[in-house]
Amino acid sequence: MFKHLLVPTDGSDISEATVNRAISFAKDAGAQITFFYAQPDFPMPIYGEGALIDPTTPEQFAKGAEEEAQKILASARSKTEAVGVSCNTDTVVNEVPYEAIISAAERHGCDLIFMASHGRRGLASLLLGSETQKVLTHTKIPVLVFR
Repeated sequence: MFKHLLVPTDGSDISEATVNRAISFAKDAGAQITFFYAQPDFPMPIYGEGALIDPTTPEQFAKGAEEEAQKILASARSKTEAVGVSCNTDTVVNEVPYEAIISAAERHGCDLIFMASHGRRGLASLLLGSETQKVLTHTKIPVLVFR
């Protein structure tokens, strides 16, 4: 049976449903959870024929991403603690989410990655279907994909 789940989350609706299901799964299995949020790196502007002005500095972007990460992870932690499941949280900045997810699972000694089939769309996305597919194909750790 699995004893330590890594649960990547990005705050999207399907990610929240996955968090809830992972908590139930962990409670039934007597497992602990590490919730993980892959923070996006500051997007480098692409210059074309004119100047592209971005009012956000890399520092402001990083601060906002860290605040978002802490908010999402705190929500997952409170849900988990409310039902008596042991958990911790982790977040890193990485422009390649699937690599960050696999690295976090290895770093924390997780024996199962429990993740959503897809997440947010567009620029704000952190967990896309393609990221889930990449985790499935690049890790030796078992992956449970929740739909």
